[in-house]
Amino acid sequence: MLATSVGVGIWSFRRAWNLELAQPLGLATVSRASAMALQMDFQKWAEDIETFVLDVILERRRDKRAQAMRALLTALSYLFAVAVQVRLWFYRVRLFRHWTLGCQVVSVGNLTVGGTGKTPVVEKFAKALAQRGRRVAILSRGYKSARRPLIERLLARIIGDTRPPRVVSDGESLLLDSHQAGDEPYMLASDLKNVIVLVDKNRVKAGKYAIEKLKADTLVLDDGFQYLNLKSRLNLVLIDRTNPWGNGHLLPRGTLREPIRNLARASYVFVTKCDGSDIGPLREQIRALNPKAEIIECAHRPLYLQDVFTNERKPIEFLRGLKIAALSGIAAPDGFEQSLTRLGAQIVHAERFADHHRYSQQEIINVINASHKRGAQMIITTEKDAVRFPFVERRDVPIFFMRVEIEILQGAKDFDDAVARICFS
Repeated sequence: MLATSVGVGIWSFRRAWNLELAQPLGLATVSRASAMALQMDFQKWAEDIETFVLDVILERRRDKRAQAMRALLTALSYLFAVAVQVRLWFYRVRLFRHWTLGCQVVSVGNLTVGGTGKTPVVEKFAKALAQRGRRVAILSRGYKSARRPLIERLLARIIGDTRPPRVVSDGESLLLDSHQAGDEPYMLASDLKNVIVLVDKNRVKAGKYAIEKLKADTLVLDDGFQYLNLKSRLNLVLIDRTNPWGNGHLLPRGTLREPIRNLARASYVFVTKCDGSDIGPLREQIRALNPKAEIIECAHRPLYLQDVFTNERKPIEFLRGLKIAALSGIAAPDGFEQSLTRLGAQIVHAERFADHHRYSQQEIINVINASHKRGAQMIITTEKDAVRFPFVERRDVPIFFMRVEIEILQGAKDFDDAVARICFS
């Protein structure tokens, strides 16, 4: 994420120069095709850097250069930890302001970067609230959504950002594509009816817009645990059972966004990716960090397969004994591929891209050809990946995504109580 953020910033500057500044200054005009090629080249460069940094952080690289980089990142992570705690203290003593907007606010987030299965939990919670009569708006920052031109972003920093948030769904119609909205907001808007989805880094501004213009009475902050500007009534924190604390280090040396002791701010802890086995030791760790929060165990249950292009559906049992290719650009591809194997599929080919990778048509064609050569009968991807696929006319191997929803294994009453606390208070 750190490498990608730096990369995107550089790419945005180059795009602004080529497409916006060059023409009015009378410089050489860059064609749209050239700009797109530049964009693809830079995306690959940024993703290569991100992969390298992840390999260093997760200690998959052990050469001297990687060891030196880990030492530097470790020092930076101590500074990051201090900055995180000082920021929290500033909010606690009111040097930084918490905004309240006069409605119910629920935050859904995590302590680690990516991979906890947050989007299905946001969907389940928003759906439950809507079914009980709440007018729900999901507020997302829209990670890796289309960025505004550089000039506009600079002006916004100088004179203030007065533009309204991007309305992905007004609760009735889907209004933006995945490129404009970002993967998760687009998925949520596609799957949820009667729920508003807005994208803006400034969730206070987005919340005001949702209340004043779209008559929302309940705000759900997607990835909101670290967003302290808007005061939340409930904090839902997700922890991955298979990897609860990442590699134990804070950013940028590890994947923790803040020290694990800050779990004390959580109202509810959702332990995701459970399989029904005992989580006693993890539960004890959580209890030591937060004696009051309710602990809810949940699993990601596959529901069905759906063709990315035709919307044809097949039962999940269709995978049993099938030779497939697995295609993903997510934070935790291992878990996705293991779930396919558990469902009885035989993976004969696997392609992994960087998290949030935006696929080109040629990349999809290459995956189809490689899968066909290895005898795959079907290509299986994730729903989050599917929203980033360009249209491909010829598909010698069909491409389906696996639809997944959250199932509460233990703590269903606590989940219902959480919904009731919002709906009836």
